Formats: sequence, C-alpha cells, structure tokens
Amino acid sequence: MRRLFPVTYETAAQASAEASGADVTEREWELGELAEAYAYPQVTGPWLRANMVSTLDGAAQHDGRSQPISNAADMRIFGVLRGLADVVVVGAETVRQEGYRPARAREAFAAPREAAGQGPAPAIAVVTASLDLDFSLPLFTSPLVPTLVLTGAAAPPERISEAERAGARVVIAGDGAGIDPARAVRALGDLGHTRLLTEGGPRLLGQLIAAGVLDEMCVTLSPMLVAGDAQRIAGGPSVPLPRRFELVSLLEEAGFLYSRYGRSGRQSES
Repeated sequence: MRRLFPVTYETAAQASAEASGADVTEREWELGELAEAYAYPQVTGPWLRANMVSTLDGAAQHDGRSQPISNAADMRIFGVLRGLADVVVVGAETVRQEGYRPARAREAFAAPREAAGQGPAPAIAVVTASLDLDFSLPLFTSPLVPTLVLTGAAAPPERISEAERAGARVVIAGDGAGIDPARAVRALGDLGHTRLLTEGGPRLLGQLIAAGVLDEMCVTLSPMLVAGDAQRIAGGPSVPLPRRFELVSLLEEAGFLYSRYGRSGRQSES
C-alpha cells in the first residue's frame, strides 16, 4: 500500500532539517505526482472509480452543491482524476444542480492522453431515465468530444431524438426506462472507455454500489460540519452485506483528507 501524506509534504531530508531547527519550505504536489498517485491500475476490462466529498457529519453537499464543502486541493485532485479518465459518468440531477459543462482539455495532460490513445478530454456520460435535460446547453451542443446519454430502452423516444439532434450519443443500457449499472459499464467498455470516473450524485453512486460495479472510491473528507438534511455520498438501495475496500493512498492538506480505496478482489489484478 502506498501512503502519501501530506499533500504539502516534506522529504526525509526536509524532516531531518526541520528536526535540527533549519528553515523548511513545503511545496504542493505537482500535477504529474498526483497523476502518478491516482493512476488507473492495469486490469482487464473497465475500471470504475468514484470521486466524492463528504463533511465530518456525512453531508455530500451544502445548499444542494458540493462546492461549499470543497477546497482548492480537492479541486486540483478533481481535475487530475478527470485528466486521467476516458469518461465521466454523472447523474442527471447532478448535471442540473451543479451546472455541468463539457470537460475541458488541459495542456498538462495533452501528451499523456495522446500517448494513451485518449481524446483531448474525457466524455461526459449523463445517466437519465426521463432525459429531462436542457439539450441547448454547451454540455450537449459544444463539447470537445460528444456527450453520451445513458438510458434505458423504454426512455421517451422523442427525448432520445432531441438528444441526438443536439449532438449527444445515446447509449441504451437497460431494458426499462433506467439503466442497468453492469450493462452500462460494459457498454462504455465496448465504446473503448475503460478508465471510468463517476462524480455521483448520491443516488447514482448508491445504484453503482448496490450493483457491485464500483471498483474504487476516492473520498475527500472535509473538516466541516453542516448538520441539516443533506444527502450523504451514496443513497438508494442497500447491499446485503457491507463491501470491504482496501486503503490505497491517503493525502492531507489543511485538515482535508484525500483517501483512495480499491475493491479488494480487483486490486490483486493491478
């Protein structure tokens, strides 16, 4: 297990200098170092990781948004995880609440993405049963790579047509109105997307957990208390038995903890 602690960290030499009373200057982790720390494991087939933020009292948001409980380092890691991913899977409600826009190309990831055969930016894949979305938004009309809409075979055909006219690619991943999570992961893999990232929201993450398709959980623990009735990071159906994940890495900055956990069964493939 690799332990990375803290984000603004010191080397052994710096620790020795600090112990002797010498002046020590800390530095932030560079994007390349974070990319190495969060690199996808070498496994067969798609690997689905989630990235969420939670307060000390379990809230995934404040006033309906995650930004108030985040910080600058959390957003840097957010950007790195997107820079590594083929596709970002997100629920329709989160798209509406968070005002999702297309993923942007980042110069720091241009060469690695090209070498890995990836596009200039990850595609956004919106999970929706009703397709109740504003298809005039830039997410659908002007992304660097076409936005995907994951839905079921019973979704409203007129909304499917509207999504396609806007430039989105509709992927059927279920027999009913909604998706089957395992089928959605396979469908994305069939499109060549093997490095999958989901940013929730809680209802979608709960469905992925219940279906047993989540391979990795990245959680930022925010040193805040919000009380109220905010959702936690995962909701929806429960699992028969709790699923055990293994700690892969842990970072800290300004009281925020950035943890990475992997599903035990698949970590051995890496």
